[in-house]
Amino acid sequence: MAESWDEIVVRVLKANKVRLVAHVPDKVLAPLIKRITADAYFTVVTPAREEEAVGIVTGAYMAGMRGIVLMQTSGFATITNALASLTVPSQIPLLMIVSERGTIGDHQLGQALVCRTLRPILNTLNIEHFAIERHEDVEFVADRMIKQAFMTQAAAAIILSPLLTGRNKTDY
Repeated sequence: MAESWDEIVVRVLKANKVRLVAHVPDKVLAPLIKRITADAYFTVVTPAREEEAVGIVTGAYMAGMRGIVLMQTSGFATITNALASLTVPSQIPLLMIVSERGTIGDHQLGQALVCRTLRPILNTLNIEHFAIERHEDVEFVADRMIKQAFMTQAAAAIILSPLLTGRNKTDY
């Protein structure tokens, strides 16, 4: 049986020595969070807000530990200042996995409005990003995005499309 998308992400994180995971709970990312939390390889922290997660992972990088922030689209909306004033100008390779909400059948106005700002903000801050829509692309995209972030010392966002995660409005 083929690996699930979350199993692939865990394997890729380990292969790239990403040990710290900071996340705010999210239903779409729950399979990944559960898998990471159960794995002794990872140090997992659950801050109250996404910008705290950015600070934790950024500080860990400065101390020599690779980390990643897991969040949903609406959580991304809270971290713009931290990205623009800390990670981008300091050339810190902040890795992010963002579960995409507000699209493909999600009729929650707040989610839809925030979703429309995700890519424009990433583009404005010159943060590399890619949306994974197909299972067969998970390993390649996740691995290459992580490698590129650390090689170029630049933030990167992996966006998980509902086409990959299989979530729709009734799941939120």
